[in-house]
Amino acid sequence: MRTSVTSPALFLREHAVLVVAAVAAAASALAVPPDEAYLGYFDWKTLGCLFCVLAVASALRLMGAFDRAARAVIARFRSPGPLALALVLTTAALSCVATNDMALIMMLPLSAATLIGAGHARLVAPVFVLQSLAANLCGMIMPFGNPQNLYLYSYYGLHLGDFLRTMALPFALSTAGVVACTWWLCGHSDCNGSRSDTRKLAAPMPLSRRRLVAYGLLLALTLLAVFRIVPIAAAVVIVAAALAALDRRALVAVDWGLLATFACFFVFAGNMARVPEVSAWLSPLMADHGLWASAGLSQIISNVPAAVLLSHFTGAWQPLLIGVNIGGAGTLVGSLASLITLQHFTSVRKVFPQIAALPELSTSRFLVLFSVLNFAFLAILLIACGAAPLF
Repeated sequence: MRTSVTSPALFLREHAVLVVAAVAAAASALAVPPDEAYLGYFDWKTLGCLFCVLAVASALRLMGAFDRAARAVIARFRSPGPLALALVLTTAALSCVATNDMALIMMLPLSAATLIGAGHARLVAPVFVLQSLAANLCGMIMPFGNPQNLYLYSYYGLHLGDFLRTMALPFALSTAGVVACTWWLCGHSDCNGSRSDTRKLAAPMPLSRRRLVAYGLLLALTLLAVFRIVPIAAAVVIVAAALAALDRRALVAVDWGLLATFACFFVFAGNMARVPEVSAWLSPLMADHGLWASAGLSQIISNVPAAVLLSHFTGAWQPLLIGVNIGGAGTLVGSLASLITLQHFTSVRKVFPQIAALPELSTSRFLVLFSVLNFAFLAILLIACGAAPLF
């Protein structure tokens, strides 16, 4: 009886975004009853590319490749400033190849264990906030760094060169800002002269060279599919078949909830595009204030659904692309990855009760630091990108 009561609550807590997306899709269906046009809502290329990226990244994570690479970087640094910078930049690098969500899921627990084991527990809050910013903003430089990028890259049929040129300025400003803030907040931390000792971490699992080569080939195939060199349908079949033979756990570990959430967003956005009142409001708004509208809407409904919805009302992809990416900063809702950071921070306080009493690690101070830094980044990026002749 107890299980039947707690299981729905657990599902809602772990899949809150999917539930909200499903409710929004169902509500939109009341305004636009289901018909044959629904089949045209789904961007199958985006869903296929996202599946391949998530599946290969899951396989590499499960075999310990990302963990070993992160430890190799961290082990080179001892003092708190360089160690914090290594953790933040490693998160940024992983977000470029494994999406921002997965980068945080991999790096946050490792960062907490490393900092606490090294005597730098007071740095957990600022490092977590900076890792969230790095994952959301530094991953914007690659089409597969953030889920909304993968969608917009496919939806508008973009070329890699155009994408990189458009995102170069916000990426450069974001990376410089993240590095500067990390050094400012962590570079002069007084941690009683303690040094990092990565030996306190659990030993990494051994790597299988055969699987590493195989997964490397699958990753290359995935990139070719993202860049439309290889048909996405072929990539999906090959990735699924290969992982079914090599490690079925990788297929189980795929974030199927994210794929289902995207499907719900497609239904919601497709229906909203067919409502005359919504089109009459959003089309001129995107034409005149695309950057600010996309960043602002991201603060309310998150940047992924904002990208899917607003893409139906504009052909000017540059302001939309930049807006939903820098809109990942700001509120906790701006990017769903930020909610992952908050969840891991509260978990750290429970797993390591000896640090929960530190005033610097209170949830309220974490939220204040998160809000101050995120809104500062959002304001600077909006002003800089709005003033630059990017589009």
